[in-house]
Amino acid sequence: MPLSDQAIEALEKKGYRFVGSKHHAAVKVCHWTKKSLLDEGVCYKEKFYGIKSHRCLQMSPSIAFCHHKCLFCWRDVSITSTTWEEEFDDPGEIIDGCIEAQRKLLVGYFGNPNANQQKLKEAQNPNNAAISLAGEPLLYPSIEELLEEYHKRNFTTFLVSNGLSPEKLDNMGTEPTQLYLSLDAPNQEIYQNICDPQVEQGWNKLNQSLSLLSSFNCRTVIRMTCVKDYNMSHAEEYARIIQESNPDFVEIKAYMYVGSSRERLEFDNMPKNKDIHDFAQQIASLCGREIVDESFASRVVLLA
Repeated sequence: MPLSDQAIEALEKKGYRFVGSKHHAAVKVCHWTKKSLLDEGVCYKEKFYGIKSHRCLQMSPSIAFCHHKCLFCWRDVSITSTTWEEEFDDPGEIIDGCIEAQRKLLVGYFGNPNANQQKLKEAQNPNNAAISLAGEPLLYPSIEELLEEYHKRNFTTFLVSNGLSPEKLDNMGTEPTQLYLSLDAPNQEIYQNICDPQVEQGWNKLNQSLSLLSSFNCRTVIRMTCVKDYNMSHAEEYARIIQESNPDFVEIKAYMYVGSSRERLEFDNMPKNKDIHDFAQQIASLCGREIVDESFASRVVLLA
C-alpha cells in the first residue's frame, strides 16, 4: 500500500527526499558524502573499492517494500509492505529526480567555507548509485531497467539485496557493478529472531540466492550486519555458507545504534571494533579467507 502523508513527512524530516509521482523512490545524502565534501573522511566503499564518496547517490526505488522487519533496521519497519500492487514510476524519472533532489540537499555547502569546492562541483554529477537506502530494491518491478538506465549514464551500481527474491536473481539479464547479499544469521533459528521475515520460507529463499552468487559475472559480496548478543556466534556455520556461496568479498560490519533500531535494541548491542575484528578473524580462518582491509570509523572488516 502507498505510504501515508504522515509517513512521508516523518521520513523527509530525517533527510529523505521522495521523487517521482508515486512516492516509492527516495534519495538521502549519505553521512560519508557530507564528510567527504568537508575533507573529514570517506566511506569504507571508497577505501575498499575506489568509489568516490562525494559522487555517490544513496537511493532506493522501494522505500516501503521489504520481506523483513529486521531488529537492527534503522527505519520504522511499521510502514513495510511485502508485495507491490500499485503503479510505479519509470527508472529515468526516478534517476532524474534523485539527482535533482541531491543537488538541492547539497546547495548549502556552496556557502560553507570548509567545503571542498572542487568536490562539491563534481558532486553535482554523481557517478555511483548505492541502491541500498531502505527497502528491498528487487521488489521494484523495473529493477533491471533501473540498472540499465544508470549504466547508460555511466554510473556504477552497488545493489544491496536481502536475498529473498531468488527467482529474480536467477533470471537477471542486467547485472549491477557490485551485488551484495545480506547474511545476518548463521542458521534458521537466529534468522527468524533477528530478521523477522514477513514471508514463508525466508531462510530457504536466502540460501537459494546465496547458491546463485557464483553464477554472476559482476563483483559479489556477502554483507553481514553483526549485533552483539544476537548473531555473533556459530562462526563455523557462517564459514560454511561463505565457502559454499563463494563470493568475491565478505564484509563483516557492526550494527550501528541509530534511527528506529534504538526502539528495539540497546546501545550495548553495538559491537566494538575489536569485537568485529576478532569475529571476522575467526570466520576467515574457518573458510580459508583473510582480512584484507578494515575501516575503523565504520566498524567493518573486509575478507577476501
